[in-house]
Amino acid sequence: MSLSLIGIIFVQGYWIKTAVEDKEEQFSNTIYLVLHTVTNKIEQREMKDYFNKSLRLKDSIGELKESNLKEIFYVERDGNNNETFIYSHGILEEDYGISSTFFDNNAADSSTIKNYTSRRTTQIFKEEYGIDGKIYSPVERIEKIGGFSAIEKAAFEDVFKEAANRVPIHKRVSPQEIELLMQKELRDRGIDLNFDYGIYSKGLATKVRSSNSLDLIQSRYRAQVFSDSDGKSNYNLVVSFPDKKKFLISSVIEMAILSMVFTFVILIAYASALYQLIKQKQISEIKTDFINNMTHEFKTPIATINLALDALKNPKASQDSDMVKRYMQMIRDENKRMHAQVENVLRISKLEKNQLDIKKDRVDIHEVLEEALAHVELMVENRGGYIKSHLDAKRSEILGNEFHLTNIFVNILDNANKYSPEEPKIEVFTEIVKNSIVIRITDKGAGMSKAVLKRIFEKFYRETTGNIHNIKGHGLGLAYVKSIVEDHQGEVYAESEKDKGSTFFVKLPLI
Repeated sequence: MSLSLIGIIFVQGYWIKTAVEDKEEQFSNTIYLVLHTVTNKIEQREMKDYFNKSLRLKDSIGELKESNLKEIFYVERDGNNNETFIYSHGILEEDYGISSTFFDNNAADSSTIKNYTSRRTTQIFKEEYGIDGKIYSPVERIEKIGGFSAIEKAAFEDVFKEAANRVPIHKRVSPQEIELLMQKELRDRGIDLNFDYGIYSKGLATKVRSSNSLDLIQSRYRAQVFSDSDGKSNYNLVVSFPDKKKFLISSVIEMAILSMVFTFVILIAYASALYQLIKQKQISEIKTDFINNMTHEFKTPIATINLALDALKNPKASQDSDMVKRYMQMIRDENKRMHAQVENVLRISKLEKNQLDIKKDRVDIHEVLEEALAHVELMVENRGGYIKSHLDAKRSEILGNEFHLTNIFVNILDNANKYSPEEPKIEVFTEIVKNSIVIRITDKGAGMSKAVLKRIFEKFYRETTGNIHNIKGHGLGLAYVKSIVEDHQGEVYAESEKDKGSTFFVKLPLI
């Protein structure tokens, strides 16, 4: 059972760990897709801006001429160093005619296949001299633009990508644009998380970044932005999610909690079963011990009664009236002793089943104590000891049952006598504490360890000392004391130190 439980806990832990890892991988794939989408939209927006600018130029220039060599120029002036940049992309168009007579001799059709050869150049001229010593007019700077075919459009994009590479990054894209695009793409995919972002160039942060962003260079979430026609770029859009762990854990937390709850229930059930097994084993041992003790308690009086009966059978003993009376008294005392033992067991059984009828009346606790002292005083004196009473409480009337209260004090005093290896030295005190009377019974006997002290009020419990019959009893006396005191709305507890004696406290409410 223990190995199975450990296995279940291990499997649950592994499942939760795997679920979090799967969620993290899914999250990463989603973020890479978002970054790819955002960078594409930024690039498309930039290219659209150039297209719009070109179309406005076309509207101002009018219809353009046709040419087999379709070449696109984009001229840009740098006012800082007085340089002019001319970007051009040429497309050479060649026609190839193929007759279809190879397939059909009767056919006269022919097809035309066009071959395009691309060439790209970038030239820099000083504004003073222009191109070939000539300063171009705005119309001359654009040879052909607008109404592009697919290949012409590709050439156009290539030209303007080259031109855009010279523009500072903070003029090509704003933090607000990145933030809005990221928020929209994340929201569309069901991710509601705060994020930091920034554009890095060769490992260094640019001006385009979020206001609270720290160093994002270690973040794994990055994508190229503003790639050239060869797919290369100096810029990377880098994103970081400070609350990623919380987000990933929250995505599996419900199933994880359910799993832990059920595992916890299994753990409690297992612990309870184990506890019950140990408890039942202890109870079995205690009951065996109790039966052995009870057998021993009955064995001695039965043997004594048998000896007395055998003696009475002797004709000489039967003729001696004093001897007959002596043996008869012995039989009566031993019989009374066995009856008391049986009555004690039955009394505990009735208490457990709430079948013991305890009627309560006005009782003077001092009178109850004096009666209890009288029961054990003779036994203590026979062992050379003493009992001293200090009944100093000014009020002593309680609501209780005189018979049962007498029994509980007799049991405590009897224990003080039995567990005193030498002459018993017992003292009884009473005092008032608030609205209760406290009865304190002290002895100078063997005392108890802390482990024993915790269990002395348990039913059938007796401290074992190798020979369980060295002191007569069966572990029911103090259990009976606790039950009766609690039935009187009182408290009973003890203090003890090994080899220095014990003190029992009984606290009962006054009328």
